Amino acid sequence: MMEDGGFTTDSVERRRDKWVYAFFGAVLAVLCVVALILFDRGRDTVQAADKADEFIAALQAEGLTAPSQDQVARVLGEDGGALCDDPGHGLRRSLMNMQLGNGAAGPGMRPTLVDSARLLKGQIIAIEVYCPEELEKFRDYVDELDSEDVTEG
Repeated sequence: MMEDGGFTTDSVERRRDKWVYAFFGAVLAVLCVVALILFDRGRDTVQAADKADEFIAALQAEGLTAPSQDQVARVLGEDGGALCDDPGHGLRRSLMNMQLGNGAAGPGMRPTLVDSARLLKGQIIAIEVYCPEELEKFRDYVDELDSEDVTEG
């Protein structure tokens, strides 16, 4: 049986059915991707919060001021983030050396003596908690720095 335009009723229905199936298939695929992302994020958040609690407890045990759990979890996540990406690498070492300077810029920049008892203690604790396999290499870097007992305590 022919309709106007030379198409049969069956071919029009099949074409319409293909679009309906394609639409619902695409919606289902998008929902699956969203569910997987949300599932991983929820699991990562719990693990990041546990690591953050461990880090905060270690800081407080050393008498250091600790940020909030939410801040630590967002910055360091569950694996230490950029902190654990080879903390003894040359560029990271040079940035830390600049932070240990006198605060001037340009030609006025000079190294300073830092307190050996408190030198990078927070970062060492973070590496102990998040990436202990990098700790020895980072301690070697810290031991190379010139430091003195410049504060009491």
